[in-house]
Amino acid sequence: MPRRIDYYDDPEAPEANSRVPSVNVVVVNDRDEVLVIRRTDNDNWAVPGGAIDLGESVPAAAIRETEEETGITCEITGIAGIYSDPRHVILYTSDGEARQEFSIVLTARPVSGEPRTSDESRDVRWVPKAEVAELRMDPSMRLRLAHYLNGAVPHIG
Repeated sequence: MPRRIDYYDDPEAPEANSRVPSVNVVVVNDRDEVLVIRRTDNDNWAVPGGAIDLGESVPAAAIRETEEETGITCEITGIAGIYSDPRHVILYTSDGEARQEFSIVLTARPVSGEPRTSDESRDVRWVPKAEVAELRMDPSMRLRLAHYLNGAVPHIG
């Protein structure tokens, strides 16, 4: 199975050969829980997200990716940050792409749907904010969520 390997400030990281604008979406429900997925490509927990397609706006990509990965339709409510650290490189083993991080993190609220898995998510659940830090996740995702949960938004970096 193709894998995604995240490197952060790692001398063993491959040299980046692409940069693809992407979105991540922090969806929070009325119970103050965060929507998270367990990724199929690295088994880490994350918020939904993915590449912004040509001809697609940032909010449209966020709504599409959230629905595709989780079954939840959301409404965008704001921006939590922009992450473009060149020390974060993402290797896709399926084709050798080594992508420099470029992610716009948006906030959202759910409007319909029930959590369900997809080809990209082996588990989908609502997690109380206080328990998010206990989940195994890549350091870059942990940083994004920490900025959001600690109120350090919008983060630009």
